[in-house]
Amino acid sequence: MNPSNYGTYLVTQQSVSEGRSTPEIVRAAIDGGVDVVQLREKETEARFRYELGLELRELTAEAGVDLIVNDRIDIAQAIDADGVHVGQSDLPVTVARDLFGPDAVVGCSTSTVEEALEAEAAGADYLGIGAVYGTSSKDVAAEENGVGPERIAAIAEAVSIPVVGIGGITTDNAAPVVEAGAVGVSVISEITTAEDPQGTTAALAETVETAKGVANGSTPDE
Repeated sequence: MNPSNYGTYLVTQQSVSEGRSTPEIVRAAIDGGVDVVQLREKETEARFRYELGLELRELTAEAGVDLIVNDRIDIAQAIDADGVHVGQSDLPVTVARDLFGPDAVVGCSTSTVEEALEAEAAGADYLGIGAVYGTSSKDVAAEENGVGPERIAAIAEAVSIPVVGIGGITTDNAAPVVEAGAVGVSVISEITTAEDPQGTTAALAETVETAKGVANGSTPDE
């Protein structure tokens, strides 16, 4: 799938899944129309992530949903994932590209226009911008937490590759992120902690599509 179609992007974190397994959450998200799944689970051992990744690869491949691995290029290669996502403190985009090959999807987390331009120049296929509304799911420097839809707009205008908003995003506040220029939104808690992950994914996807229409000049009724 082209990253420009990453409208609804689930990042996995079993520790907040209300006792449910990550495959269970991912299966529900797929049924709800998720576009891409990122295997994160950063607090777990590599062997666990590898075995979980094999299971998620089977689920996503069958559904035609992209599977991205956070940080670990070796695991991404081992499970035949579609790509890898790196942050500012991980291996550089150029190294990820060299290791994973020209056909892999390489995403990069950025929070400033400068970082975004550098990642694009290095060969990133898409950018994760945030934390948009603030996040408690991972450690984020204060100046990078709660950058707002305004930063999405600034970065989307500066680069020519797709950008995805992340951080504190819910169905209720996703629309401004997309209207500011993001192709979609990346979430952990909104789907993973939901009582009905399938229904929440579907509602989020509908919100994103409606916001894209508004951004393109149409109205929700058109």
